[in-house]
Amino acid sequence: MSLLSQAPPSPSLDQIALLPTPLEEPYNIVPTDLLPEHFILPHPVISPAIIALRHVGDLRRPPPPVEWDDSSMDLLDWLGAFFGFQKDNVRNQREHLVLHLANTQMRLRPNNVDSLDPTILPDFRQKLLSNYTSWCSYLGWCSNVRINDARQSDSRRELLYTSLYLLIWGESANIRFLPECICYVFHHMAMELNKLLEGSNDGITDPPFLPSTFRKNAFLDRVVKPLYETIKAEVESSRGGTAPYSVWRNYDDINEYFWSRNCLQKLEWPFDIGNNFFVTSTKIKRKTGFVELRTFWNLLSSFNRLWDKMDAWQALADGDVQVRLLTVFLTWSSLRLLRSLYNAVVQYRLVSDETKWPVVTLVINSLVAAAWRILFVFFYWRIWSKNADREWSGNVNQGIGNFLEASFVFILAELLAAITFILPCNKVRSCKKYLLSWWFQDRIFVCRDLREGLMDRVKYTHFWVAILATKFGCSYFLQIKPMITTTKNLLHLENSRYKLHIIFSNNNSTFAVGLLWLPVILVYAMDLQIWYSIYSCLIGVLVGLFSRLGEIRNVRQLRHRFLFLVSEINFRLLGQKKLVSGDGTWSSKINHANPYEILKRPVEANKFSTLWNEIITTFREEDIISNREVELLEFPKNSSADRVIRWPCFLLSSELLNALNQAVRLADGPDKRLWDKIRKNEYRRCSVIEAYDSIEHLLLSIIKYGTEEHSIVKDLFQDMHRSLQVENFTSKFEMNALPQMHAELISLLELLKKPMKEPAKVVIVLQKLYVIVVQEFFKVKDDELRDDGLAPKRKSSTSDILFYDAVEFPDSDDLIFYRQVRRLHTILTSNVSMQNTPVNHEARRRLAFFSNSLFMDMPHAPRVEQMMAFSVLTPYNDEEVIYSKEQLRTENEDGISILFYLQTIYSDEWKNFMERMKRKGLKDDKEIWTNKLEDLRLWSSYRGQTLARTVRGMMYYDRAFRMFSCLDSVSEDEVREQSRELDPMSPLSESNGLYKLYHGLDYGATCLKFTYVVAHQSYGKKKAQKDPIADDILYLMRSNEALRVAYIDEVSTNRKDKDYFSVLVKFDQKLQKEVEIFRIKLPGPVALGGGKAENQNHGLIFTRGDAVQAIDMNQDNYFEEALKMRNLLEEFKVCQGRRQPTILGVREHVFTGSISSLARFMSGQETSFVTLVQRVFANPLKVRMHYGHPDVFDRFWFLTRGGISKATRVLNTSEDIFAGFNCTLRGGTVTHHEYMQVGKGRYLGLDQGCHRLGNGLDFFRMMSFFFSTIGFFFNSMMVVLIVYAFLWGELYLALSGTEIETSTGEDDNKKGLVSLLSQQLFFQLALSIALPAIVEGSLEHGVINALWDFITMQLQLCVVFYTFSFGTRSHFFGKTILHGRAGCKNQLGVNYRLYSRSHFVKAIELGLILVVYASFSPKGNYPFVYLAMMFECWFLVFSWIMAPFVFNPSGFDWLKTVNDFDEFLKWIWYKGGVLSRSDECWKTWWLEEHDHLRTTGSWGMLCEVLIDLRFFYFQYGIVNQLGITKGISKGYAYLLSWIFVVVALWVYWLITYVHDNYATKQHIYYRTVQFAVTVFTILAVKVLIEFTPYKSTDVLTSLLAFLPTGWGLILIAQVFRRCLEPTVVWDIVISLARMYDILFGVIVMAPVAFFSWMPGFQSMQTRILFSEAFNKGLQLSQIVKGKRIYRHT
Repeated sequence: MSLLSQAPPSPSLDQIALLPTPLEEPYNIVPTDLLPEHFILPHPVISPAIIALRHVGDLRRPPPPVEWDDSSMDLLDWLGAFFGFQKDNVRNQREHLVLHLANTQMRLRPNNVDSLDPTILPDFRQKLLSNYTSWCSYLGWCSNVRINDARQSDSRRELLYTSLYLLIWGESANIRFLPECICYVFHHMAMELNKLLEGSNDGITDPPFLPSTFRKNAFLDRVVKPLYETIKAEVESSRGGTAPYSVWRNYDDINEYFWSRNCLQKLEWPFDIGNNFFVTSTKIKRKTGFVELRTFWNLLSSFNRLWDKMDAWQALADGDVQVRLLTVFLTWSSLRLLRSLYNAVVQYRLVSDETKWPVVTLVINSLVAAAWRILFVFFYWRIWSKNADREWSGNVNQGIGNFLEASFVFILAELLAAITFILPCNKVRSCKKYLLSWWFQDRIFVCRDLREGLMDRVKYTHFWVAILATKFGCSYFLQIKPMITTTKNLLHLENSRYKLHIIFSNNNSTFAVGLLWLPVILVYAMDLQIWYSIYSCLIGVLVGLFSRLGEIRNVRQLRHRFLFLVSEINFRLLGQKKLVSGDGTWSSKINHANPYEILKRPVEANKFSTLWNEIITTFREEDIISNREVELLEFPKNSSADRVIRWPCFLLSSELLNALNQAVRLADGPDKRLWDKIRKNEYRRCSVIEAYDSIEHLLLSIIKYGTEEHSIVKDLFQDMHRSLQVENFTSKFEMNALPQMHAELISLLELLKKPMKEPAKVVIVLQKLYVIVVQEFFKVKDDELRDDGLAPKRKSSTSDILFYDAVEFPDSDDLIFYRQVRRLHTILTSNVSMQNTPVNHEARRRLAFFSNSLFMDMPHAPRVEQMMAFSVLTPYNDEEVIYSKEQLRTENEDGISILFYLQTIYSDEWKNFMERMKRKGLKDDKEIWTNKLEDLRLWSSYRGQTLARTVRGMMYYDRAFRMFSCLDSVSEDEVREQSRELDPMSPLSESNGLYKLYHGLDYGATCLKFTYVVAHQSYGKKKAQKDPIADDILYLMRSNEALRVAYIDEVSTNRKDKDYFSVLVKFDQKLQKEVEIFRIKLPGPVALGGGKAENQNHGLIFTRGDAVQAIDMNQDNYFEEALKMRNLLEEFKVCQGRRQPTILGVREHVFTGSISSLARFMSGQETSFVTLVQRVFANPLKVRMHYGHPDVFDRFWFLTRGGISKATRVLNTSEDIFAGFNCTLRGGTVTHHEYMQVGKGRYLGLDQGCHRLGNGLDFFRMMSFFFSTIGFFFNSMMVVLIVYAFLWGELYLALSGTEIETSTGEDDNKKGLVSLLSQQLFFQLALSIALPAIVEGSLEHGVINALWDFITMQLQLCVVFYTFSFGTRSHFFGKTILHGRAGCKNQLGVNYRLYSRSHFVKAIELGLILVVYASFSPKGNYPFVYLAMMFECWFLVFSWIMAPFVFNPSGFDWLKTVNDFDEFLKWIWYKGGVLSRSDECWKTWWLEEHDHLRTTGSWGMLCEVLIDLRFFYFQYGIVNQLGITKGISKGYAYLLSWIFVVVALWVYWLITYVHDNYATKQHIYYRTVQFAVTVFTILAVKVLIEFTPYKSTDVLTSLLAFLPTGWGLILIAQVFRRCLEPTVVWDIVISLARMYDILFGVIVMAPVAFFSWMPGFQSMQTRILFSEAFNKGLQLSQIVKGKRIYRHT
């Protein structure tokens, strides 16, 4: 039964009689508003928590207008009345607190339900207020939580402080992203609470003290709203994230204001709106802690120690004289000075009245760094000045000593840094530590204790020492040494004849050497990423092997280890102990781990079978197995009467046939020999005995009792029993007759399986079987058989009338008998093919992973009552919930509907679904659209990325906990009575092992342990609009009792104003309608930032438990994985190094990998990242963050530290990873656990967290952090820069003639250059993408399977896709660090505007360089040498141009290609208007594409111009190669070429001007000008050819020279757009840019048109892209579509 296909069962009449009377207010999980003596709750531990909250005692009652009722109000009502909290906020936090206390009580003392354990409240208060306590300590303030820990704490005070914090947090809306701001608010409100408790005013002479927020909703109006309005104003001033970060404050900036004492000294309480902090004018805001600048220099600053160490190494390698080694300190001090100056320049924006000291610190830091630099230069100068005679003297040695003394003092700062890093923060007083560390550390609230344990540091230090050693060694032998010979030859060239003008000096070799070494230097700077990838793969495999990952890779291996799986399930999941006795010996462990001992105990065996069969049930509900496979996979009921364990049939594959073959071969041997052969295999032994017993039971069941035939059959089996006991079976019976008996028994079983019984045929088969037995099987004569009662007593009775009237079939309602018939038939007919059960790949994968995970190291699962409570939170926007009928049937332009697509991709699952529907009453397939439409919609939705799929997966937790709760609490008799086998012939809702038992009971502790909240902001709007999405969500709530939906409700108060409420709803199963549980007013709309993070924050207040799992809408879960959630939550109690974990990372499985080759590529890359890479991040590198949403958070830890995500627009594009940054910065620990997985169907910015982690982590951990985050994108950009540097260097050598000069020497001179790219481009792709996938695949699936998958992916052109995505990352990352912001376009489509600047233009540029190089380089005369050298570059060009078309299903359709080009031209020439969109008008797109240049800074503009100047080199180099320039100075020739450029531009402007002014009105005049220009051009070329050395081929050569110049001019003009836009020049630039884009479009479309025109390419492309099943379905759909068109015409 699908969880969404039916609502939970209605209660019985007896249960209804016991239900409590309806409450006035609907409740969420438990009705905490009832009086303790009256309430009826799911679990008795609720009562102590309620009683503790009701202990108001002698507290002063709130004055009017508050209406106080002692009989119904508690401490939270008291706080709400005095501090102005909303009523529903109080109700929400009351339930929140009660559930937490009850769950903690259940874990600590589950049998004591009278009162709360005395340790619960102090422990909870310390954890909840730990961040507040740390904040007070950091600022040097006294905490306002006044509880003396030395004596027994006051439980009422404990409750008041924790309740106050929860109430503040629950009503703070977007302020929850500001954890220290909440600390500030709590600090003052706790102070006011203390005054209330201590009674500071006696109420006689002075009025009684009242808090500053004493009135209705005062907390929202006076505290939350001012802060919210400040945030909202800052967001509005950001202009959607496009404004510089220095002029507006994001969430982190506002929060950091509360890291200084200014907040207490200058902010008043209650807030003074006139304070500068709340100023919302457009005046520039000064930040308080850090200014985000997305520039290359920010990257250098964030990871400055990485460059420090690299440059220091270079400095050590420079000198071969002892004194020159001292330049290390010169380099070191220079880098310190540059860093301090950069920080001072960038962070000057912090200057304000509130941030004087940080700025003073920056200035002092710069001055001290400058002083050190001057001091080192002075001492170094003194050394060399005293060495003018080149002879060392005592004075020189004294100078060296002075230098070393200064160096020692300089190094002392680094030693202090190491000491303060190693020592915990609480070992050194804050002020003393700051005085010692101000030189190298900023004083901030976070990043104060990032050190790891000793063993962890040893591990990742050794990891990086090995990488660095390998890197430096290989860099020398593979990169530097091969270049030495070439460099020497270039430097010693004499009398060189250069084709180009000498630029730098009389010896142009220096510049050539620089160009040769530039790619090598770039390679040296980035190849650390390659070695990091290699070592990560090796370490990842070792860690995976030691964690026993990959021990069970497939179902075949599961079959061999199923015996041990039984014991692991009982120990890991069912809570059984491994030791029989307390001696702890190995023998006792082995004896108890024996599955036979477990399965011999009926209760434990039935518990195991219940769990296993429940997994098989969910497989059948998901339609990944058939009814037949259910019978093969089910674990039958075992009773004490069974002689052997009845194993699942798939384990008994071919075992009986093998036993028969052994019996035939050993027919002449003794019984003992045959039995020893059989019992060597446990499954074979059990199959033989079970088959024997089942045959006996079957025959005696269908033959009438009391008949002669029944007596004969009974005596036959008794005789065989005696023979087996005395071990004379082989001597008394003929083994060769067994195959004939086997065949007849199969025939008999097939007749019994038929719905319509045929008694005559059954009699015939029984007679045949009897004849074989008495005539061939028995070796004795008929008379002896008759004497023994094994034959008819009357001689006249012949065998042909035997069994005639003796057959009697059991009733068709006897499900147990016919199930045994099917099982016996399966055992008798089992063969090798059964080893492939189940057939579905997904079912096999899930079974294998689940089985393997149980052998991995995981904590013991507690009882449900003692497990940690947790919630699941899913932010949902407007994605699909459940596919509608119209969506399923609507066809696209290729005639393919969603349903057809799913039917072909999941063909086996569709067959299983139809089989299931027929069991549910489907008679005709066409009825699927009427009677079974709901099931069809759900089946389709479960195979897409829909909310229904996510909800079903998450609700498996609820199903698993209910089952475990039942197994924990039921008695042995109940288990023995209710446990039963699956029956695929009956409705699935009744086939569950303990369905009636745990689906009909009160859920008990289960409802206290799990809650699922879907945060859908616009659900209220959709309900009001009658949107079908709202109906689908309501259906999901009705079908899943634990599901809650949180949404934002907008209520209009007048024409302009609106009130916003955070609302939680559920479906009431008793009232059968949706009910509203909580409604909390908000200060305004919550979506101020990115949206998703704020949606999570909005729903977080309605979650419950100690942990929360963040799940995205595109994720799934599996029932068998949900079984392990209790084990995973226990990891929070296990210390990982120095700390307990705060984020539990789990692996993901990408379930969309089988859809197409493109999905497979992305799935493979993602799989290696979420498995092997995450494994290494966690151990040994200790830098795992939060990269995805199956991770489980320590809820209360994150609740007090800003939540589980960040919400600043643009800056926090990937909101999840910043939660990991925040966790690490604040001293949390992130772990990774691979025994659990979640299905799943990052762009990284440079924010404060990244900067502070880069500066706060120790060097080796910082290296790990860099290369695991921003370094990956940085090195992707570096690879492309290497390609550019290499090709431009080669182009210069070819055009300047340097290559000709060096090619006359030895062939070895060019070894370094020829092999340079082959070392990098493909090496980088292979190691960063292919190697992790191969290694992880080998670990989990075997080497052969991994290699086969790799080869298949190569045949599907995965390298083309990876190369294209490589270019995407490098382009947008480079654009970000150069200009400060950039979007990321990941979708593939045949659309020029998407990939023009990121791929097409760059590919055309590289292709142009390759063509020019082939034309002017001597290697162009040797094709094989040229291709060997430039193959990688040509492949890069091909990939960047063709990938969007190769991976587009219709990319090579000829008609679509022609139509696409027509549409492209229309788009180019469409004039558009002010409101034109970029997809309609080329000009709008062109302006938007370069809009980032309008907001870039001066540095970005300068860099852009310098980069664009490279295009002018084509003109300079090629013009001087033309014959017309012979005898002319190179510089003069270049000047003349610019005159031609100016003339050409003037002619183009003339034609454009004439076209715009005369093309319409005076067309003849326009044509005349065109004709004159054409004739003039032809005559000019003709004259040049006839009277000058200019050749006809030089026309094309000239185009190669001048076309890049025009493009360079356009790019430079775009930089100065603000200056040129008001002039006529800008119109010329736009017109010229349009022509270039047409040219680029023609170049891009030319190869596409060729492949589209060539026959067979489209079919080959479809074969590459999609699976075989879909290819066949696609061909069929095209045939059907063609027939429809033919009939229509």
